[in-house]
Amino acid sequence: MNYFLLGIVFIVYFIMVGYVGYLAWKRTNSSEDFMIAGRETHPYIMALSYGATFISTAAIVGFGGVAGKYGMGILWLVFLNIFVGVFIAFVFFGKRTRRMGKNLGSLTFPEFLGRRFNSKFIQYFSGILIFCAMPIYAAVVLIGAARFMESSLMLDFNLALLVLAVVICAYVLFGGLKGVMYTDALQGTIMFVGMIILLAFIYWVLGGVTEANTALTNMAALYPPDAIAEGGTGWTSFPTLGSPFWWSLVTTTIMGVGIGALAQPQLAVRFMTVKSNKELHRSLLIGAIFIAVMTCTAYIVGSLSNVYFYQNFGQIAIDYVGGNMDSIIPTFISTALPEWFVYIFLLSLLAAAMSTLSSQYHTQGTALGHDIVDAIRNRGGSDEYTAEEIN
Repeated sequence: MNYFLLGIVFIVYFIMVGYVGYLAWKRTNSSEDFMIAGRETHPYIMALSYGATFISTAAIVGFGGVAGKYGMGILWLVFLNIFVGVFIAFVFFGKRTRRMGKNLGSLTFPEFLGRRFNSKFIQYFSGILIFCAMPIYAAVVLIGAARFMESSLMLDFNLALLVLAVVICAYVLFGGLKGVMYTDALQGTIMFVGMIILLAFIYWVLGGVTEANTALTNMAALYPPDAIAEGGTGWTSFPTLGSPFWWSLVTTTIMGVGIGALAQPQLAVRFMTVKSNKELHRSLLIGAIFIAVMTCTAYIVGSLSNVYFYQNFGQIAIDYVGGNMDSIIPTFISTALPEWFVYIFLLSLLAAAMSTLSSQYHTQGTALGHDIVDAIRNRGGSDEYTAEEIN
């Protein structure tokens, strides 16, 4: 790999992110702009920001690796991501959240909850919970992104950590949610293009859609023995009903992750950034397509990598990478694809990490500054809202 060229690609990417953040800063003129992007966000930007925040590196590399070992049963998670994380979230929660948030003048999700239930305590508690708990998630994503830069660019880990933290902090601090959402749209576009190319390439290299999936089905005898012992039946079939594997896949992975999208404040606040339900409806379709492509591609490529590794090296994916599921997707990319695409994919992973991190930083910052400090400072104000304002 040409590390000099890859370094140039990353530098150009950071310059683009910086420029987009600068544009957001120029358009941020009020606290409403900073915290909820002025309530006039374009549907395309809102949808890609929602999707890019929803999809982190863990969804691509982590769950893609799970699919590489255990198969396409995880594709049911895509259904829940779309049905619950997009359709139900936008149609049943999004509309009322947008309308009530505007009527109540809420600038953050904890403030929305507090005003909705006429309780300062709920706002304080929600803000404290977000500020104290979310850094754990953010730290995992940040460390993962820094490790990724360390291995791909041969950078010192501490330097990679510093660069990421400074760049993300800069456009979040100066651009607010506009900076976050504008850069999310850029990063989401990069991610989408990269995954479309990846999906097309794996089917091309394996001879077509039918040929690739048939080959994977015919490899059922090579399915990992530990998965078979738990109830697994193959890469293209669902585990035996009621088996330990079935319960783990359905309850922990599919339902846990799929339904959990409704409980993420950094996603819920996106509904308050659009002007009307019309924009929300347009965002729904774009967001659904984005999330479907991102997740389907990762899970399909992870599963089909078994065909590639077996045909070329005589081993299934998990054996070829030495048992580390997180290495399946990156190893397939670096082994099977041309060097120019490796650069695109690495950029896609970095974009996925940064889009998730920036949203978490903004949510934590507004929780501390607005929902805890400002709320306590102004605690003498009234908590009462009329039914008309609430609805």
